Amino acid sequence: MTDDERGDLLLVGRVARAHGNRGHVIVNPETDFAEDRFRTGAVLFVGSEPTPRGIREVRFHQGRPIVSLEGVDTMNDAEALAGAELKVAVATLSPLPAETYYRHDLVGCEVRDEANTSFGRVADVEGPLERSVLVVDGAEGQLLIPMAAHICLRIDVPAKAIVVRLPEGLLELNRTKKL
Repeated sequence: MTDDERGDLLLVGRVARAHGNRGHVIVNPETDFAEDRFRTGAVLFVGSEPTPRGIREVRFHQGRPIVSLEGVDTMNDAEALAGAELKVAVATLSPLPAETYYRHDLVGCEVRDEANTSFGRVADVEGPLERSVLVVDGAEGQLLIPMAAHICLRIDVPAKAIVVRLPEGLLELNRTKKL
């Protein structure tokens, strides 16, 4: 499958290990939407040379999906996937409710305050959906900014811009120096 056929891919999990002797794998999810990403019939792109594999069946145990993938029929097949990345095509993602964002949409956004002072660009988003934190790389180091409505005033994904109002002391408390 070519890049054009598959489109941009988004990491949604990693294979932790084999489970049982019929080719199932336990997944460490890397998504806030595990039930949507890991459902029967969904297609995952598996490994460093992403191979599309449909999900034959899935169940959840302690928040982690246990998945049966097409073409993975034995314990040996499943063990060979340990550590493999699991991705989905960005084009298959569903629209989100208002004021909810996919992490990959926020990465690269410039973060500024209301006075137009730039703090840098979002390098990553950490934490679960209800407690997400922007990881901002700036000239003075890294800054962690909670994604709370009273702090992140405006998020404009198409313009790759986020306007924030930082509480007093947040800069000093959370900034780390570059080595």
